[in-house]
Amino acid sequence: MSRTEPAGTPLGDAFHVYDTTLRDGAQSEGISYSVGDKLAVARHLDALGVGFIEGGWPGALPKDTEFFARAAAGELELRHAALVAFGSTRKAGVAVQDDAQVRALLHSGAPVVTLVAKSDRRHIERALRTDVAENCAMVADTVAFLRGEGRRVFLDAEHFFDGYRFDPDTAVRVLDAAVTAGADVAVLCDTNGGMLPLGIAEVVAEVAARTGFRLGIHCQDDTSSAVANSVTAVQAGATHVQCTANGYGERTGNADLFAVVGNLVTKLGMPVLPDGALGELTRTSHALAELANLAPNTHQAYVGTSAFAHKAGLHASAIKVDPELYNHMDPVDVGNGQRVLVTEMAGRASVELKGAELGLDLAGHPDAVSSVVATVKEREARGWSFEAADASLELLMRGALGEGGDAPFGLESYRVIIEHTPDGGVVAEATVRIVHGGERLIATAEGNGPVNALDAALRAALTPACPWLEHVELADYKVRILNRGDDAGHGTDAVTRVLLEATDGAGSWTTIGVHGNIVEASWLALVDMLAYAATRQRQPTPA
Repeated sequence: MSRTEPAGTPLGDAFHVYDTTLRDGAQSEGISYSVGDKLAVARHLDALGVGFIEGGWPGALPKDTEFFARAAAGELELRHAALVAFGSTRKAGVAVQDDAQVRALLHSGAPVVTLVAKSDRRHIERALRTDVAENCAMVADTVAFLRGEGRRVFLDAEHFFDGYRFDPDTAVRVLDAAVTAGADVAVLCDTNGGMLPLGIAEVVAEVAARTGFRLGIHCQDDTSSAVANSVTAVQAGATHVQCTANGYGERTGNADLFAVVGNLVTKLGMPVLPDGALGELTRTSHALAELANLAPNTHQAYVGTSAFAHKAGLHASAIKVDPELYNHMDPVDVGNGQRVLVTEMAGRASVELKGAELGLDLAGHPDAVSSVVATVKEREARGWSFEAADASLELLMRGALGEGGDAPFGLESYRVIIEHTPDGGVVAEATVRIVHGGERLIATAEGNGPVNALDAALRAALTPACPWLEHVELADYKVRILNRGDDAGHGTDAVTRVLLEATDGAGSWTTIGVHGNIVEASWLALVDMLAYAATRQRQPTPA
């Protein structure tokens, strides 16, 4: 179990990075953590260096109760963070020592407890059905009891900003009850997520001046302002910020931990993570997306794969001179990287930079660059898209440079037959006629679809001469029907784009094919897939 007083950041206890992925983030639609997942998430967050990890609500949810039990039994050794149990104050009219929920917080073994309490008089009177005095007594009694048991206590003042706007005296009275009883931090919660940065700044500064309390901030993202609101609150005086990994959370989510930390460190110069930890932002973000069983957000600030990707030729021209001209920071600092996308918008600089990214020197070959630019523009006008198919783009560049890039065979013909059998089964049979090494090869194979059958037939013909094909596997197959305007077909007569992802165990790559016939589009992508595999054999350390 982690220590009570974390010192996992250069700022020590002067500033808190508080993560609530395992409680608030778990309320995100589509996320359901197992106890094992929760333990794994906590380990990643601790390795990143956050100060506090809120593990859940023991006593209210069986999985959370088990999580704290397993953590206390030694399954969670934290180096940087303190583990936090979340729960409510005693119920109205119940002695704090007799409240089962409060007892569950103690039994969790967590050194820190965050209590949630109503700070909006309307919620106190209508939801809790009690009065302000009893609500404040519930807060004070619970904080004092937990402090007496040796726990550090934070207060989450729920609906604070809405409550402060309606009745500021009641909202502040709740904070006072908690801090006077021994709470370390009064966290102002924008529970409904309706605030904007200037409003946040005004309230935080006003409450700080009025109370002198240590304040925290917790923002939902219903106005897409949670990150901005959190950073603004820090600038206004908050020294405790609550976030979730990748912004997971109920409705539209919470403040994204990685964007908030990225802003605090790189824009405000606040060393809120241990030395070297900032470079782990991207890896941690993607690892936690994997544990949530969600695809990483490619357009996420700082850590998304598109965060430092440049598509416009104008951008690429400037980046070629100086990367800082179109990057707000060095992507390497957060463990990310710069990417150049070659599309119909690309110019010569884009192609040269992309070639360098792929390990090809195009700078001294103006004719090759012109050829690639022209081909990309012409093909993209017909529906091709090289953004997601770096392998096909690399083959195109190699061809322009005269460095090969062709398939390890020549096609004479192929044929695919689909048979629907009387028992309801569907079988695809493909026959390929190819030329390899001056020899004409013919092979036939069956598959569960035309692409699978073509792949199998090609392998049957080529593997004796190309044994490395045994390690190449088709990993993914994506099809998109394109609407290209008035000159395009519609429905079953539309243009089809196929993306194939392949792997050889040492790496993976994606190729593209576009045609009005889905089988031919698939064949084009399949040929590129094998051509790139052959290139990898000739290049021991491909880009």
